[in-house]
Amino acid sequence: MKVKVDSSKCLGCGNCVALTENSVFDFNEEGIAQVVVPEVTGELVDTVKDAIGQCPTGAIIEEEENK
Repeated sequence: MKVKVDSSKCLGCGNCVALTENSVFDFNEEGIAQVVVPEVTGELVDTVKDAIGQCPTGAIIEEEENK
């Protein structure tokens, strides 16, 4: 699973960072969330899906895989 954060929508609330304990998302210098792994695997997939659902602005986007 690949995800990205739309920095123009992110408020920096930290829900995604807290849910993944900084292992998928972390803050950049501007206090905006960013993805820190190239791909989400294993048990973190469900946690990231929770983060997507809990993002108040919909800034976290699951990228579609090329088929």
